Parts: sequence; structure tokens; C-alpha cells
Amino acid sequence: MRFLFLVTLKRRDLARVLVIMRHPRKLPDVLSVEEAARLLEAAPGIKYKAALGVAYGAGLRVSEVAHLKVDDIDSTRMLIRVEQGKGRKDRNAMLSPQLLELLRLWWREGRRRGVMLPHGWLFPGRSCTDPISSRQLHRAVQEAAEVAGIRKRVSPHTLRHSFATHLLEQDVDIRVIQVLLGHSKLETTALYTKVSTRAIHAVAGPLDRLMALMEDKSPPG
Repeated sequence: MRFLFLVTLKRRDLARVLVIMRHPRKLPDVLSVEEAARLLEAAPGIKYKAALGVAYGAGLRVSEVAHLKVDDIDSTRMLIRVEQGKGRKDRNAMLSPQLLELLRLWWREGRRRGVMLPHGWLFPGRSCTDPISSRQLHRAVQEAAEVAGIRKRVSPHTLRHSFATHLLEQDVDIRVIQVLLGHSKLETTALYTKVSTRAIHAVAGPLDRLMALMEDKSPPG
């Protein structure tokens, strides 16, 4: 808008009255490990279970999950190749043995159905030549959450948030999590320290310290 008024329209008087509105940043909803397990178990079919498994097990964005190809799964190096993620950046995501096994189950089923093309999409849409849509993945997550009895507001991005938070609670270095998520700034990743229950529980409250001090000073009975 500033460029429009200053450069294109030559209206500095209008540019001066522009005000930057900052939206308050809310903490993301995060699933517990048990809720994540229930959600994946309730996924509508092996394809969606594998796709949601990638979102949670590797921390990928929904668009990154949708645009994975079969060749992006590197079982030798145990990596998932993410091409042209957010910011048009390539990166490697983690591939756990459990996630690899889940993807192999889907690959075998996809081959049996005739929807898995050589060098094609890992998660084909309604047509084998098109990737699954983000809308389909959103719908699958909401359906699974309803079946699993999860009342939180859940989306595919919730699985990415849960991935980062659960790694943080396992004492994984925050800079490693930053790389896995593909964040360019550490402060973006640091948001998860605010939702990590383990990080919160690890802090000794001032009241606890005060009560302990008072007990130490109490006269012997």
C-alpha cells in the first residue's frame, strides 16, 4: 500500500495516514501424545493415516505433505526430501522407522489399487496425475478428530505444532527443531516453549520456594 501511494500515485499525504495493524499472536492448540495416537488411528483409510503420519511424524506443512512424491522418500538415508517448501526452500525432514513402515503399507496398498504411479505423487488425489488437495487433508483431520472424540480445534497444522512441542518435551535442541521445521528465524520456533507442558512444569514457582523457605525456618516440634 505504501508503494502504491508513494511511488505509483505520488500521494505522500495518503501514505502518511497508513497505520500498521498488528494481530495478536495466539498460542497454537497442541495434541497430547495419546490424542495424536487416537487421531491417527481414526484416520479414514490407510492413505490418510500415512499422510497425517507424515504431518505429525516429520512436522511437515499440509502443502508439503500434499506435494510429496514417491522419490522424495529416502529410506537409505532415512530422510524425507521437501522441495520448494515455504519461502521456496528445499530441506530434509526426519523419517523414523515407524513412519517408513506406515508409508510402505500405503505404498503397497496404492500399488494394489493402481493409483501409485512410478515417480508420481506419494498421495494422489482423485486423479492419479494430481496430488491430494489441502482441503481433502483438512477434511480427513476433522473427521478423524470427531471419531476420536477430540474436542480441540484440529487441523493438519495442529499435527505440525504437536510434532515440534513433543520434540521439545523430549529435550531435543531447539535449533535442531528449527531446522526440521524449516523456520528461518529461531524466535518462530521458540513459540513452542510457551506451549510445552514439560517446560512449564520444570519451572519451580516462587510460592513453592517461599513455602520451602518458611518450612526450613519453622521451629522444631
